[in-house]
Amino acid sequence: MDVGKRINQLRMKNDLTLDELASRTELTKGFLSQLERNLTSPSLQTLEDIASALGVSMERFFKEESDEQIVFKKEDYFVDEQEKATIHWLVPKSQNNQMEPIVIELKENGYTQEIKPHKGEEFGYVLSGEILIESESLNSIRTVKAGECFYVKGNERYLLKNIKSKVAKVLWISTPPIF
Repeated sequence: MDVGKRINQLRMKNDLTLDELASRTELTKGFLSQLERNLTSPSLQTLEDIASALGVSMERFFKEESDEQIVFKKEDYFVDEQEKATIHWLVPKSQNNQMEPIVIELKENGYTQEIKPHKGEEFGYVLSGEILIESESLNSIRTVKAGECFYVKGNERYLLKNIKSKVAKVLWISTPPIF
């Protein structure tokens, strides 16, 4: 961990000058400047004093604050080419999240894996083409066209099929992640 950078981050977050932090910690401005530039290292007691003056515990001081990514671009996507479908994972590591958005392209006569019953739900919006939702447990087949959507409770067993000659594209969001 870059201790000097972390001190600087927290100082800036608290809108403090080096003079103000020096006053709160009874350290010199020069010493704090050297710490922030990693030219010297603080003792554990000094670091505790600095963390306290910055309003954080030692645990929180050492906890890495990551910039959580909230915008994802095409280069972030992971694409899985399969025989009957292509899956575009839109959010990297979404299996760690509450929901998992994907875009699935079903090739001619393509289909998804069967979704088994689970504790969750799925939502799909057909971007282009037309799909069938086949459900043995409901003993039904439903057609969903471009511009329409579907919502399936996790207690159903189903799969999506494309019986048309052109690719069908579906924005599919599941919770919890199932792919």
